[in-house]
Amino acid sequence: MRARRVNQSSMIDRIAYDVAEATLCIWFRGTGKYLYFDVPADVYEALGRADSAGTFFNERIKGHFRCVRDPTRRRFGPNA
Repeated sequence: MRARRVNQSSMIDRIAYDVAEATLCIWFRGTGKYLYFDVPADVYEALGRADSAGTFFNERIKGHFRCVRDPTRRRFGPNA
């Protein structure tokens, strides 16, 4: 899986897609990486081409696919 930057998004830094697992990875600016499951490849491609990745995400991805924050993310600090 190879990450790529999206077109001028203030919300999303980069995206990647695992074809075998149909898993979309999105790196959000400021909040980190999230995994979205059972995402069709055409949705990933459309996200990469969207004029506004944030708008596309809010309309076509958010709330439509099961999502988890990156389980491998290390947490630091007293509330970790």
